[in-house]
Amino acid sequence: MSEPASPSRSLWSTVTGSEPAERAALGLSFLFFFFVLSSYYLLRPLRDQFSAAVGSTNLWPFWLATLVGTLLLTPVFGTLVSRWPRERFIPVMYGFFILCLLAFVPAFRAQDAIGTRTLGIIFYVWVSVFNLFVVSLFWSFMADLYDSVQSRRLFPVIALGGTLGSLLGPAIARVVPVEQLLFSSIAMLLGAIACAIALGRWARRHPNPERRLADVLIGGNWWAGLRLASSSPFLRQMIALTLLGEAVGTIAYGLNADYIGKHYPSRELATHFYANIDLTVNLLAAALQSLGIARFVLSRFGTAWGLVLPSIINVCVLLAVAFVGDAAVVAMLVITRAGAYGLFKPASDAIYTRASREVRYKGKNAIDTVAWRLGDVIVSSAMALAAPLAVGVAGYALVSAACSATSGWFGWRVPRATDLAPETDPVALAAPSDSTSASSA
Repeated sequence: MSEPASPSRSLWSTVTGSEPAERAALGLSFLFFFFVLSSYYLLRPLRDQFSAAVGSTNLWPFWLATLVGTLLLTPVFGTLVSRWPRERFIPVMYGFFILCLLAFVPAFRAQDAIGTRTLGIIFYVWVSVFNLFVVSLFWSFMADLYDSVQSRRLFPVIALGGTLGSLLGPAIARVVPVEQLLFSSIAMLLGAIACAIALGRWARRHPNPERRLADVLIGGNWWAGLRLASSSPFLRQMIALTLLGEAVGTIAYGLNADYIGKHYPSRELATHFYANIDLTVNLLAAALQSLGIARFVLSRFGTAWGLVLPSIINVCVLLAVAFVGDAAVVAMLVITRAGAYGLFKPASDAIYTRASREVRYKGKNAIDTVAWRLGDVIVSSAMALAAPLAVGVAGYALVSAACSATSGWFGWRVPRATDLAPETDPVALAAPSDSTSASSA
């Protein structure tokens, strides 16, 4: 740490915003998220072509089933987090999803006997649950590994790793058959497990006095995440932020399902078009991250602006979509997603570094899974009920603009929640949290 900075070290620090002692952990975190999102994006085009086949007004049963799936898995996750150190429960959770993917291999071979629609529904719901848990668990680990100051510098760089993985997944999905996609996703999850184990070992060799030790149990009860979500001022505002963001995302997704179903009727064409959308979204997100825009905003102006700026951009875009109409729905999905992935998500995840460990794992997981899918159910059900009203693209774009504006207001308030540690004082988080003690009583 006291050695003179070499030119190569200075270049590395300039590009990534990292300190020399953080280099190994940053590289492993980068690879970890690369593997996680690669595993998901290999499967996503296959999942999304089914939504185009059913249309926006018929999506709500799938989101409802996904919500039920997340509720069923939440107690299992909460129990593992309470009783095992993170070096054990992270590989176990990822290993569980690997076993599920292995089970889908013979299922797809027998899809004629099972029924294409039945298998499609099961796969759609499973992938949706899988995505929420593996990504939420990854960012919980990152919030546990780095402090608030580090997160504002490093999370945009780590997010770039995931973006590169999300670029690789659709590219492979365009040319690889279904069975090979499943095995490719498994290989990526195995890489993620290896990175998680290596990061755990790195944390033991480089203990940070401002963070808890990896082998300290979080404790509490499995339902603590749901309880915290209702009692914590910070988490209540995060729920509002999540529901508003999901309103924009689900409306855009539903409108695109209608558009793609109308213009790309075959399953193969729909799968390829969804892959092209994912490719475009992630190229834009990569630009925000690789050009240092996200890191500049978070480091210079703080997490609040990382949440507010995407909302401002979304409002402008959605008002334009209201005027243009059906021809702009793809742009609506691309731009709102790119802002969410490229800036909003690193900012929102960085805030959790200022919360207790129980909030980071259990509270965050409850919001990233249950609250997220609850938003999908509410919005998709509302779209189905509103079908006779012929709201149209313009009407939905205006509703989305109002949701984005409200999201910006909450985004400004969330980092100022009273139950968060000061943004520049991560030491306060090293002490046992009151919420953990209360839930253990």
